[in-house]
Amino acid sequence: MSRRVILTDVAEVELESAYRWYVEHAPDFAERWYNGFLEQLQSLADDPERFSLAPESGDLIVPVRQMLYGHRRKTHRAVFAVRPEAVVVLRIRHVAQRQLSDLE
Repeated sequence: MSRRVILTDVAEVELESAYRWYVEHAPDFAERWYNGFLEQLQSLADDPERFSLAPESGDLIVPVRQMLYGHRRKTHRAVFAVRPEAVVVLRIRHVAQRQLSDLE
């Protein structure tokens, strides 16, 4: 069953921020990184349960999963919730950032 993939406003801002960082620090790589991340996000439409629960899932009101992304090493993660008709990408985080809480 294919679901829609929806990015929250916060996730969109975080993804754009990460892209801008790559544009500044690795301009030859930025476009490929960004397009690859978008492609991986769209792959959530089919079988999003294949990704593991996020470490903070047990501490939140709803279970959330994570998709790790990076070419040579995993640098970012998409934290998302699976709904019957959609996958909602809640946040895009660098793997070094602290875990999410209900207050964020």
